Order: sequence, then structure tokens, then C-alpha cells
Amino acid sequence: MRTLRTFQDLFKRYRRPGDLVFAAGFFALSLLLAAAIPWQVTWVGGLGVIEQPAFWPVVAVAAMVTFSSLHLVGALVSERIPGRRKEVFHWLRSVEFALWFMAYVFLVPWIGYLLGSVLFVTALSFRQGYRSARWMGTAALFAATVVVLFKGLLQVRVPAGEIYQYLPPGDLRTFVMTWL
Repeated sequence: MRTLRTFQDLFKRYRRPGDLVFAAGFFALSLLLAAAIPWQVTWVGGLGVIEQPAFWPVVAVAAMVTFSSLHLVGALVSERIPGRRKEVFHWLRSVEFALWFMAYVFLVPWIGYLLGSVLFVTALSFRQGYRSARWMGTAALFAATVVVLFKGLLQVRVPAGEIYQYLPPGDLRTFVMTWL
């Protein structure tokens, strides 16, 4: 554990190259939330200020605006650190995986939970560099195990994929729509 030697050590800033970008983005998000307050919260007549349903959301957003503005001012007056672009691109790499997940959520209602899960997990394994047949098989087996666990053991109801409508009517179609 690190000990503090002076009172100034308590308030010393340890900056990273992307600090200004983060501070500006968080301040913009805070202002966006503050602008949305009139449409997102309700003030009820006849109640005290503390009992209002909108009170704590307003307090939270006001605190976000206040502290993000202080962070932005601190970032603006601090010395510049090289490497901002590299740091921001490092952050943006994580957006790729959010897009993968959004594609998965979009595709599951169309192609089904089992097929969507197998495709998603094997595609992500391939993307991460696990490209051998052994790893592709392990990824597909893992996805199938997750589907069996969720739909069979935990009884999680996931809507059947639209692709299953093309199966011939009968027991197979019912089984696939219920369990896969």
C-alpha cells in the first residue's frame, strides 16, 4: 500500500494520453442526459421534493454534469501527453465486440438460438485466432452446451427462429422450435 507524504499527494492527478477525450465525451454524455430530463422524469403534484420520482435522477445527472465539467476543466489545463490517438483507438477496439453481440441478438430471432449461438461462438473464436478444427469444434460444443443448459435445464424460453417455419409440419418441427 502506498502512503501519502503530503496533502498535495492526495490530489495529484495521474493522467493517461486519452484523458481529454474521455473527459469531453463524458461531459457531452452528461449534457445529453441533462437535456433529456424533462422528457424522461415525472414531477408529481402534492408531493415534497424528496418524495418526487424525479428527484434522485435529477440529483444524479446534476452530479454527473458537475463532476464531468470539473474533470474536463482539469484535463484542459493539464499538460498534454503524447499518444492520445493510440489510446482512443485502443478504446474503440472494444466496440467491435459490442457490434458482434448486437449482430447475434439481431440474428437469433431469425436463425434460432442453437444455430445463432454456434455461429456466433465459432465466428468469435475464429476472430480471436483460434482457427484450428479442434478449436472450432470446442467452440461449437461449448455453444451447444450453453443452449442445452439454458433451454433444457434452466427452462429459459427463447423465441424460435423464423427459419424453423420452413421445416415440414410435425413432431420434428415442434421439437426444434421448442428445444433448439
